[in-house]
Amino acid sequence: MEVYQCEMLSEVHLRSAERLRELCCANRGTFIKVGQHLGALDYLLPEEYTRTLKVLHSQAPQSTRQEIEQVIREDLGKEIKELFVSFEDTPLGAASLAQVHKAVLQDGRTVAVKIQHPKVQAQSSKDIFLMEVLLLIVKQIFPDFEFMWLVEEAKKNLPLELDFLNEGRNAEKVAQMLKKFDFLKVPRIYWELSTRRVLLMEFMEGGQVNDKAYMEKNGIDVNEISRNLGKLYSEMIFVNGFVHCDPHPGNVLVKKCPDSGKAYIILLDHGLYQVLSESFRMDYCRLWQALIKADMKRVQKYSRRLGAGDLYPLFACMLTARSWESVNRGIDQSPLSASEDVEIRSNAAAYLPQITQLLNNVPRQMLLLLKTNDLLRGIESALHTRASASSFLNMSRCCIRAVSTYQRSKSHSLYRRVHISLTEALSLWQIDLYELFLWLKGSCLGNWVIAFLSRMHHST
Repeated sequence: MEVYQCEMLSEVHLRSAERLRELCCANRGTFIKVGQHLGALDYLLPEEYTRTLKVLHSQAPQSTRQEIEQVIREDLGKEIKELFVSFEDTPLGAASLAQVHKAVLQDGRTVAVKIQHPKVQAQSSKDIFLMEVLLLIVKQIFPDFEFMWLVEEAKKNLPLELDFLNEGRNAEKVAQMLKKFDFLKVPRIYWELSTRRVLLMEFMEGGQVNDKAYMEKNGIDVNEISRNLGKLYSEMIFVNGFVHCDPHPGNVLVKKCPDSGKAYIILLDHGLYQVLSESFRMDYCRLWQALIKADMKRVQKYSRRLGAGDLYPLFACMLTARSWESVNRGIDQSPLSASEDVEIRSNAAAYLPQITQLLNNVPRQMLLLLKTNDLLRGIESALHTRASASSFLNMSRCCIRAVSTYQRSKSHSLYRRVHISLTEALSLWQIDLYELFLWLKGSCLGNWVIAFLSRMHHST
């Protein structure tokens, strides 16, 4: 009987998801954008929805050549042939709000030209209003349906995403903020030919970050890419509080430099960023520290502070995409198993009312972070690097640095500031030592040392 009910529920979810996809495709623009957002929530929504809505990433509408020429003429005051030596008609990629074309400027520079679909700007406010009305009607019929956060996020984020000058500023800001990472590439912006609807960038190409076959073919270390991507996002989330919130594979490319042999991560599409308040960032840091240490009292404390209330166990599972048993045991103690992954995805359907309730209660800053977490997990799953120890170690380092910097900024005592710095240095040193131990444990040298010590022990 229980199996039959699960099958029936799955059929209902699938039918609803397909109708939602058809609605998004029919209305295009803002509806596709929201559908893509839902499709990214792998561990928060039933699989029938995420699997069905994921196709919207490849089914975005394309503007015609005439529409592109119109936008460029209106915004830049010139024809395409006056600005470019060559301009490829077929877009490199098309998204819900814009599409990108490869072109060559008159001075020989190869550029990527991002052009907004001409009707999106005028239509977006009407789409959001219609979406709000539809959700309110559904809410009246089904009281457990808690998806108003979708409209709230769209209202706040769409105007920013539709302003390409804002996207250019974000790109420059994150490039400066993360300049210490020599493996990161962010395309340069050509401001002289950029407007709110047209953005000219340095042209960069590579394989998608989830394309394991591409990496193996080009001699790129999959583990190194996964590790470096984790470093980037840990730095953005925990240290800087300025987070690129759309890391789907089309926006994160990898490429190996033929001269140096170094592998780079190329970060594209900087329209959507989440700015985290200091208080939120500190609570989030401390929550992740508690999750990594399996300190359940602090997990409960900081989950509640972030709006989870009595649903804090579910909140912890949503954040980590691990079972409650794994969270209690310590998420770094055992890798994610196939059976646990199935259990988590099944629970997304079983606990959908509670999950939507949580999404309504947590701070708005959390919503894009949850989407970002799920997109990053999807990349790790494709590369088979999920739940590696290095990712938790990098997160721990960033949390320690962020909390120590915050504590020093609030302290007026020199002795206290020195004590905080020494404690920080000691904690970071302990992580380095543990990482060295893990490396030795997995290396040939480490195995030889362990075998040698074992023989010495038996001989004595």
